[in-house]
Amino acid sequence: MSRPINDTLLVWGLRACGAVSGSVVLLIAVFVFKEAWPALREIGPLRFLGADPSWHPVEGVFNLTPMAAATLAVTVGAVALAAPLGVLSAVFCHAYAPRWAAGAYRRLIELLAGVPSVVYGFWGLVVLVPLVAQWRPPGASLLSGVLILAVMILPTVALLSEAALKNVPRDYARGAAALGLSRWATLWRVVLPAARPGIATGVLLATGRAIGETMAVLMVCGNVVQLPGSLLAPVRTLTANIALEMGYAYGVHRSALFVTGVLLLALVAGLVLLAEWLSRGDVRGTAHG
Repeated sequence: MSRPINDTLLVWGLRACGAVSGSVVLLIAVFVFKEAWPALREIGPLRFLGADPSWHPVEGVFNLTPMAAATLAVTVGAVALAAPLGVLSAVFCHAYAPRWAAGAYRRLIELLAGVPSVVYGFWGLVVLVPLVAQWRPPGASLLSGVLILAVMILPTVALLSEAALKNVPRDYARGAAALGLSRWATLWRVVLPAARPGIATGVLLATGRAIGETMAVLMVCGNVVQLPGSLLAPVRTLTANIALEMGYAYGVHRSALFVTGVLLLALVAGLVLLAEWLSRGDVRGTAHG
C-alpha cells in the first residue's frame, strides 16, 4: 500500500510545482501587460511598430522597430557563431579528445558558464571594443555585441550538446561500426541525428539567453537607436533600452518601456513555439523512421 500512496503524493507534488511555476509566469505576463496598457491605449501599437520616425519619448516619439531589429541581429549573429562551435567542441570531447583533455576542457566550459554577464561586458568594453575600434571606430557596435554574446552562450550549447551525445545509446555506435562505418560517418549519420533533440534544446536555451541579455550588450553595443545598417554600426537592444531609461521614466514613458517588455515576451513566446514545432517534427520523423 505504501508504494501507491507514495506515487500519488509524488504526482500531486509535481502537479503543484507545475501549477506554481505556470502561475508565476502568468502573473508576470499579466503585470507586464497591465503596465503597458496605458501606452498601448494612448499611443497605439502602430506607432511602436514603425509609424514614428525614432525613439524619443520626451518628444513623444515611440518607435521600437530599430531596437527590435538590433535585438534580432545580435541574437542571430551570436547563435550563428556559437551553435556550430559549441556542437563541434562537444563532438571533439565526446569522440576524439583524450580523457584528460576532455575533462580539462569541460571544467573550463563550466567555469565560463558561471561567469556573471557584467564581467563579460566589462571585458568586452576594455578589450574587445578597442580591438574593433582599431579596425573602424567607435568600436562599440553590433559586431562587438555579437562576439561577446557568442562567447557567453557558447558554454550552454557545448555542455548541453555533450550531454545529448552521451545520452545516445552505445549500441547505435556499435551497430554502425559493425556495418563498417568510420568514426566520422558514425557520428554524422547515426549519433548526431539521434542527439538532435538535445542539441536543439541547447541551441534554443542559448538563444533565449541571448535575447534576454542586458548588461553585456549595454556595455559594448554603443546604445544608438538606429537600424543596424552594418556590423560596425552602434545599436541599442530592447533590454538595454529598459535598463537605460527605467530609472528616470514616468507616466507614458514608463508605460512605453513596459511595451518593450511585451515585445520581448512575444519574442520569447515565438522561440517557445519554434521549439515545440521542432520537437513535433523530431517525433514525427522518428515515427516514420
